[in-house]
Amino acid sequence: MAAVAPRRQPTLDEVAERAGVSRSAASRVINNAPHVSRATRDAVEKAVKELGYLPNRTARALATRQTGIVALAVPDDDPQLFADPFFAQVIVGVSAALEDTDLHLLLCLASSGRGRARLTKLLQTRGVDGILLVALRGDDPLTDIVRRAGVPAVYGGRPLHFEPEWYVDSDNVGGARLATEHLIGLGRTRIVSITGQMCTEAGAARHRGYREAMVIAGLTPHGTAEGDFTEAGGAAAMKTLLDEHPDLDAVFAANDNMAAGALRVLGGSGRSVPGDVAVVGFDDLGIAERTEPPLTTVHQSIQGLGKEMTRLLIGVIAGQERSSIILPTRLVLRESA
Repeated sequence: MAAVAPRRQPTLDEVAERAGVSRSAASRVINNAPHVSRATRDAVEKAVKELGYLPNRTARALATRQTGIVALAVPDDDPQLFADPFFAQVIVGVSAALEDTDLHLLLCLASSGRGRARLTKLLQTRGVDGILLVALRGDDPLTDIVRRAGVPAVYGGRPLHFEPEWYVDSDNVGGARLATEHLIGLGRTRIVSITGQMCTEAGAARHRGYREAMVIAGLTPHGTAEGDFTEAGGAAAMKTLLDEHPDLDAVFAANDNMAAGALRVLGGSGRSVPGDVAVVGFDDLGIAERTEPPLTTVHQSIQGLGKEMTRLLIGVIAGQERSSIILPTRLVLRESA
């Protein structure tokens, strides 16, 4: 019996002919290039499916000088980070924005010297087309590593000590001001603040918004304690504030986790919420609906943060002119204030 010849793979020219487009148009669709019409994209994708065309990924990478991979770098390897709903929602947003592309996501934990060295090598060898960075603190060495590499980079939240070319952030100052103004509008005058880590832009900006609202209203900031964005950190800060300012009548906590810790301590001290003390958080995480009482908080679109970071990076990789983005915030009223 004669041997069966292996099936010949269809060519790019055949895909273009079947789709009724030029070879270059078919190539642009297959390489996920920008500025391709919906009709052309649909026709080429249909032809690819009908013919069973498989692009030569090695040739594709050489032609485009792209790997098809973007990195998400996190300067932390604490297992608790991955249980934090904030980080989880950022990941969901990033993944959603990548669904309509051929790009794959690589998670890089870069808290240790070894982790940073691996990331440095990855960037220097152009092992990724671009990088997303989140949860940076202070003068994190990641910022210098990324800036030296010259790889397209989008920051989730502005770094504390410099403004990168591309970032996506929420209106942290405006949101904190809104929260504090709401407490002032309720007649509260002895309002204390539980800050996030002040080595982060989010922590510093939200505290700035609290102070601005107090000063504009002619009030003196009543007391401040630094937390670490965790429930335990919020509880510890609340205990400190109660010891130092037992007459406090309201609390602005810079995130919902810390607000939940504060509510627990206030209840244990015999203070009623919102009767004795009104409490407002920030983020509008799921925990805000489960606290007792449910938490008034500032809503920011965390999934939207991940989506917009990724869309911005895709545009930068494609060579498009793009600008940084500030996402709006709004107050969500519940029983705690």
